[in-house]
Amino acid sequence: MSLVIGVDVGGTFTDIVVLDEAAGTVRTLKVPSTRGDQSVGFVEGISRAAPDFAAIATVVHGTTVGTNALLERKGAHTGIITTEGFRDVLEMRRRDRPATWGLRGSFTPVVARTDRIETAERTLADGRILVPVDPAAVAGAARRLAAAGCEALCVFFINGHANDANEAQAVAAARAVWPNPYVTAATEILPEIREFERLSTATLNAYLQPVVAAYLDRLDQRLTGRGFAGKLLIVQSNGGVMGVDAARRQPVRTALSGPAAGVIAARGIALAAGFPNIITCDMGGTSFDVSLVADGEPALAAQTEIDFGMVIRLPMIEITTIGAGGGSIAWLDASGLLQVGPESAGSDPGPVCYGLGNDRPTVTDANVVLGRINPDRPIGGKLARLDVAAARAAIAAHIAAPLGLSVEDAAEAILKLANARMAGAIRLVSIERGHDPARFAAMPFGGGGALHAGALMREVGLGAALVPRFPGVTSALGCVVADMRHDRVRTVNRLLSELDPAALSAEMVATADELEGELDHAGVAFTGRERIYELDMLYLGQTHTVRVPVVMPEGGLTREGIATAFAAAYRAAFGRVLDDIPVRVMNHRVAVVGRRPGLDPRLFAPADGRPAAECRLGTRRVYAEGSWVEAGVYDRLALAVGEEIVGPAVLEQPDTTIFVDSGLTARVDPFGNLVMREEA
Repeated sequence: MSLVIGVDVGGTFTDIVVLDEAAGTVRTLKVPSTRGDQSVGFVEGISRAAPDFAAIATVVHGTTVGTNALLERKGAHTGIITTEGFRDVLEMRRRDRPATWGLRGSFTPVVARTDRIETAERTLADGRILVPVDPAAVAGAARRLAAAGCEALCVFFINGHANDANEAQAVAAARAVWPNPYVTAATEILPEIREFERLSTATLNAYLQPVVAAYLDRLDQRLTGRGFAGKLLIVQSNGGVMGVDAARRQPVRTALSGPAAGVIAARGIALAAGFPNIITCDMGGTSFDVSLVADGEPALAAQTEIDFGMVIRLPMIEITTIGAGGGSIAWLDASGLLQVGPESAGSDPGPVCYGLGNDRPTVTDANVVLGRINPDRPIGGKLARLDVAAARAAIAAHIAAPLGLSVEDAAEAILKLANARMAGAIRLVSIERGHDPARFAAMPFGGGGALHAGALMREVGLGAALVPRFPGVTSALGCVVADMRHDRVRTVNRLLSELDPAALSAEMVATADELEGELDHAGVAFTGRERIYELDMLYLGQTHTVRVPVVMPEGGLTREGIATAFAAAYRAAFGRVLDDIPVRVMNHRVAVVGRRPGLDPRLFAPADGRPAAECRLGTRRVYAEGSWVEAGVYDRLALAVGEEIVGPAVLEQPDTTIFVDSGLTARVDPFGNLVMREEA
């Protein structure tokens, strides 16, 4: 078994990358997603890319099942058992509002109040148990919730992070009577201070368990039925992978799984190409996902809000998402102003040019009308041809006529507005966080990203754009190269002056040993292993922590070493330190990474590339900046290393289309990437 397959399932297409480790070759494929059951398209796509399932050693999957269930609120009917008096923590949140300046805001939690049952128990903030839990009462509450139709259960007790004895007894009592395995203990998911965040994370885990587990079971059965006997791994939101059993237990860790895989692949490609600073721009059919990689390291967020009030406090690659994909619908608001998104036509019915029933124009329709997409060579193989006339008619009826514009100017206005929204997301992760965009290169991927790369470069002031060899399947490539990673966080909540460094060191090392056991259980071969130790620290009186990397010496941590590491991290974040103020250690974080075999980027270099003149397919009229221009059309994958294309030009390949704007050049680097820059 020598095949490693990465599969990223999106709303429109399922992307597949096949690495043959024995032959040293890579194949890619893009097939339509099957909306009713993603496992159908998943397995059928693999069968087209690698018919012999017995030859597959590993399948690594980036999934949107959990993310979609959260965004669409289609998780399981869930119940909560909690401490008496704390029934409404999930609904009260942090008393924030959907719109900062709005006069009102509404929020409906994923668990109805009638499905949140209190029980008598109380653990104090210092870990002392004031009121022991009654297991019989918990079992009775669990029976009532199951009788009410609840499919999953979350047990959450206040201050469980300080002492989980009551919660552990309650979970054991609930699991004894619950009709399925879907019982989540809040402290098993997040043993960290911050009660709302711990409850929200644990509740969303329970909410997803039946949905994600059922999907993984179907997927496992379909793969096994085809003769697959290798390992199935799932990409986590932190950019690592985990075994399928771990994903069934903690599906909340798969939220934003696919986009995280894309960032991991982009980082590897960019570092090999000499670009340590990039901003990833993943444009699919529904969304535009942006993430920043500085000095070769993706930004990790301790907490992410999937939707308003739906908070997940687990390590995740920091990704900003807006509704600006190829299927985003263009429309006029009540005041007659043009808007793009967030509503999307998705994959079914899709853009108007698909001819599947939608009559409202999308970003893809605008690109087709302006000549940037070849209607006779649509990506993904879903359709034989795109309907340009239908796209023109939709833009004319919904946008051009009401605004008094030509169809071309209306289509260009759609693209300019979409570009402005995408540029805003890029500024959010770069300029607004103190980064100079001129030091960064845009890295567009997904089916539509490369069509907008040049415009985004100019809009934001980025130094270059790096278009990977196969932009449309970058997230699937990330599945192939992602390492296995397990994280654990635990609250310490001690002043540094009162901390026992030896006890802290022992606890962190024991946690790392436990996580290494999870790597062993996965049964995956690693080229190496790494332990990562961090502390969340702050000055006394502050609310927000600074993440402090620490090196675990052979003799353990010392107060002096911790203080020095904190001062360095705080100064890097804020430019100064605060003398004579006590320091508090809030949490310790431990991660164990199992390094999987990397992918040699030279595999993507065009071995038999040809001069640009021989790759020219002709010309096509493209509308840009208010007029039609004649643009050269090229077969991108046939270009030799070092070849340079001067814009305006369109480069076509099976998984995407690249538009090189006037005044830009695109050069093929030694790894087959296209480097776009302003003409000298």
